[in-house]
Amino acid sequence: MAKKIFVAATGQNCGKTTISISLMHQARKKYQRVGFVKPFGPKVLLYDDFMVDMDALLMAKAFGMEEDIALMSPVALHKDFTKDYLAGKLDDLALTNCILDAVSELEMKYDFLIIEGAGHGGVGSVIGLNNAKVAKLIDAPVMIVTESGIGKVIDAVHLNLALYSREGADVRGIIVNKLLPEKKEVTRKYLKQAFEPLNLKVIDGFNYSPTLANPTLSHISKLFELPLLGNPAERSRIIHNIQLGAASSQRVIDGLLGSTLMIVTSSRDELIVTLSSLYHIPAYKEKIAGLVIAGHGPVSEISQQILTDSNIPYIRVEQTTSQAFTALSDDVAKITYEDQEKLDWIMATAENYMDFEAIDALL
Repeated sequence: MAKKIFVAATGQNCGKTTISISLMHQARKKYQRVGFVKPFGPKVLLYDDFMVDMDALLMAKAFGMEEDIALMSPVALHKDFTKDYLAGKLDDLALTNCILDAVSELEMKYDFLIIEGAGHGGVGSVIGLNNAKVAKLIDAPVMIVTESGIGKVIDAVHLNLALYSREGADVRGIIVNKLLPEKKEVTRKYLKQAFEPLNLKVIDGFNYSPTLANPTLSHISKLFELPLLGNPAERSRIIHNIQLGAASSQRVIDGLLGSTLMIVTSSRDELIVTLSSLYHIPAYKEKIAGLVIAGHGPVSEISQQILTDSNIPYIRVEQTTSQAFTALSDDVAKITYEDQEKLDWIMATAENYMDFEAIDALL
């Protein structure tokens, strides 16, 4: 029977998937067979004729477990899933059995099983299967991932603990993620004071990192639902800055920051040509991640030829530059299996950020 861990969270975007990747990477050094399951997933896509959660697909692709993909995402919440459930087309027992059967089979196959929840403890209540209930159902010890802070962390954890306690789930500890290095010691001190009297271990997660927080070109392509043109090998490049190409070409070039995605209107031929030409120069290629070319008007024929020949990555959108900038500014990037640069970074630095042995000892 596998040792299990249920990776919960106080809310979205706490870095739960980053923690799961790190756990998988480190557990595989200690255990011969390590598996993963996302009992129910609200963000799904079609893969090999299966509707699967995107985090389950990420883990399957990153760690070579595609053969288990159907088990790794037993309940995928497609677009009309909650409506169908509330309309009586689905029932609790069928969904519960899907999860129990999948987890049971994975427990037999693996020595260590990572179970990733979805959002805060109450997510899934609409279908009768919130995270706390599922953790109890499959008898998995819970670690709650939270963002850094003191007061807001204590408040958020207690709010979630109430539901886990009501469902009878076994919460063992807190993983504090996105830590600010300069506040790390103080944050750790006060959180331990707050939670260790409750017999909850406080463990450091990852320091805050723009490498993980920032989007890739592939992510931007999916955000706009448009193809990434130019060099396809740059899909996993991480964008550290987003700038508007509104000033003169010289001022735009002088103000370039590292790995910038430049938003430029389609009528700015001179800026498109300048950026395309500079992309061949290594010093500028480090600064120019790619372009979002906005607007209804066409790019001139000669500018398009230079753009194409340069192989610079770009996305052609019909929104205005301000609309494109707003969409990018409001977006939160999640890690996908295509983000190889991020995956490599997580696995290369996992041991420096998170004490796997301390977590393993709690299970």
